[in-house]
Amino acid sequence: MTRDPWLPIGHLLPDGSKVRGVLHVGANWQIMETAGRGRALIATADLAARWIEVGLIGDGALAAFSFGPQAYRFLTSGPSSSLVPVDDCRSPSTKNEALAFAIALKATRAIDADSPLQDSIYVESASRLLPTYSISQCTPDDVVLGLWLTGGASVSAKSFRRLSQMLSWMAPAQVRGVVEAAGMTVKNTHSVAAGLNARAINLPEGASGESRLEGEAPFELPGRPDVEAFLNEHVIDIIRHSDRYKALGIGFPAAIVFHGPPGCGKTFAVEKLVDFLAWPSFQIDASSVASPFIHETSRKVAEVFDRATENSPSVLVIDEMEAFLADREIGAGSNHHRVEEVAEFLRRIPEATRNQVLVVAMTNRVDMIDPAILRRGRFDHIIKMDYATEGEVCSLLEMLLSSIPKEGEIDCAPFAKKLAGRPLSDVAFVVREGSRLAARAGRSALDANSLASALRATTSRTGDDKPTIGFHVGKA
Repeated sequence: MTRDPWLPIGHLLPDGSKVRGVLHVGANWQIMETAGRGRALIATADLAARWIEVGLIGDGALAAFSFGPQAYRFLTSGPSSSLVPVDDCRSPSTKNEALAFAIALKATRAIDADSPLQDSIYVESASRLLPTYSISQCTPDDVVLGLWLTGGASVSAKSFRRLSQMLSWMAPAQVRGVVEAAGMTVKNTHSVAAGLNARAINLPEGASGESRLEGEAPFELPGRPDVEAFLNEHVIDIIRHSDRYKALGIGFPAAIVFHGPPGCGKTFAVEKLVDFLAWPSFQIDASSVASPFIHETSRKVAEVFDRATENSPSVLVIDEMEAFLADREIGAGSNHHRVEEVAEFLRRIPEATRNQVLVVAMTNRVDMIDPAILRRGRFDHIIKMDYATEGEVCSLLEMLLSSIPKEGEIDCAPFAKKLAGRPLSDVAFVVREGSRLAARAGRSALDANSLASALRATTSRTGDDKPTIGFHVGKA
C-alpha cells in the first residue's frame, strides 16, 4: 500500500499538533509523526465509530475533524508512549514496556473477545489494541504477544523456555509476570537455584499443557522427514511403549547429538520435540555455566543435571556443546579446567539417561567435540542436519500455508526452488512477511505476489543478494 498521506506536512490538528509526515498506513487509518516526535492516529469516521460502538475507546478520546470532504477522528500521543501497528513492532527494551502491552492486550480482550489483533494498532496511552479489521483469521493471542515481545518472531508466549531465551534481557520470573499480566497461564514452570541461568520450564504448545504423548499421534517435524522418522522411532515410540521395550532390555531413550551448520534447523527440531513431550526442560549453554573460577563450571553443570533428575522425566538441552566439551587434547598441554568439565559430563550423561532425563545436544562443530563424549553409551545417536533440500522446503511451505487464508492456489514449487539450501528460518520468515505485506495492502488473504515480494526482500544465507529490509540469521 502506498504511503500517500491524508494530511499535508505542516497541517495543524484541532489540538494544535503539527503534522510532519506519515509513518504507517492502512486502508482506513494512518499514523503520522507530529512536531516534537509525537504521533497521531488518524482514522476514518467509520472505523472510529466501530471502536466506539464496541466499547474499545470512548467517544471523547477521539476528536473529530474534516479535511476536504473526508471526515476523520484522531488521537495524539507523546514520544514516550507507543502508538504503532502490532505487525510492525520492535521488541520492547524494558520490562515496563513489555508489561504495558500485556495489560493492554488483556484489557482489549475483556471488551472484544473475537476480533483479530495481529493487525491492530497499539495505543499505549489508552491501554488498548484497536483492531483494523483488515483480515478475517484470528492469530492466537499468545502468538500476538510473542510477536510483540520478540520484535517479530512467531513464537507463542506459552512456549516459555523459548520465549525466555529470546528475551534474555529479562529474568524468567519477569517474563512469566508479563505473560500472566496478559491473562495467560504458564503451567508447570520450575524455578532454578538463584544465580543459575539455566532454565527449567515445561513447554506446553496448547492451552491444556498436557503432553501429546497421550494417544498415538506421531511427532511431526515439517520439512525434516528423516529427522521426524528418527525421533518417532528412537524417542517417542520407546517412551510410549516403555513396557514392551523394557522386556527386551531397552530402557529410556539414549542421548542425542544434532550437528550441522548454523541455520540448518537444529534448534527448531529440538524445540518441537520439547513442545511435543511437554516435560520440564533444562538448558546448559556457555552463558549459563561458563566461569573463570576453578571448579565453578563443573559445579553449575552438576546442579543442572541434579535439577533435571529431580524433575524427571525431563529434557536437558546442551546448546553449542563445542564451547565446553571440546577435545581435551586440543591445545598445548590442555588445561585442567577443560579436563574437569569434560569429566563431569562423562559421568553425568549416562546417569541422567538412567534417571529418565532425555539429553539432547547441539553443535555446529562436531569435529571439535572430545571423542570420549561422543562414544556409544553416552551419545548413542549423532545426527547430521544440513540445509533443507527443495523437497523439504516445499513440504514446510505447504504446512505453513495450510493454516493461512489464501487467494487461490499458491504453487510452492518455485518458492521452494529459491529457498532450497537456505536456513529453515528463512522459509518461515518469507511466509510471515508475505502475510504481513498482504494484510498491510488491505487484503484478507495471502496472495502469490505478496509471497514473492517477501522472498525478494529476504537476505540469502550466502549474502549474494542485497536485503531491502533488516534481517539477521542467527545460529540454530
